[in-house]
Amino acid sequence: MPAVLPTRDLADLAGWYSDRRDQWPVTPRFDPGRRWYARIGHAADHEAWLLTWLPGQHTDLHDHGGSAGAFAVLDGRLTEQLPIGRDEVLLIDRGYGSGAVRPFGPRHVHRIVNNGPAPAVSLHVYAPALTRMTRYELVGGRLTVTAVEREGADW
Repeated sequence: MPAVLPTRDLADLAGWYSDRRDQWPVTPRFDPGRRWYARIGHAADHEAWLLTWLPGQHTDLHDHGGSAGAFAVLDGRLTEQLPIGRDEVLLIDRGYGSGAVRPFGPRHVHRIVNNGPAPAVSLHVYAPALTRMTRYELVGGRLTVTAVEREGADW
């Protein structure tokens, strides 16, 4: 991918990478055993990842280790599940179809799910680049840390 980018706004960057499918270093693939992903671009201040989702595939609840981000749904439909509440945390669903872009801040916790009948492709941009991610579970109505993953060791 070219190093010269038009903007550092993460939603705009997600759109910029999305508009250049012919320049991606990989072609999206689908793996029935696990979600497929590949880093397709980076600069000193961000990185971009391509992910594919077969029906039923999902992430755990997670944050991005202090990085802000944005994701664009390129094909299909994805559901973002967000924890809300203080005394009792519940998950709410937000659906995003092809063409949707969702920016988020550095403290964002979510889970992404392909609840639909068709495969989906998404593009994710993070700034700064990911160096760690925290995994969570809902236990007794509270978010509980289950793991902290680190770049180079876990992905």
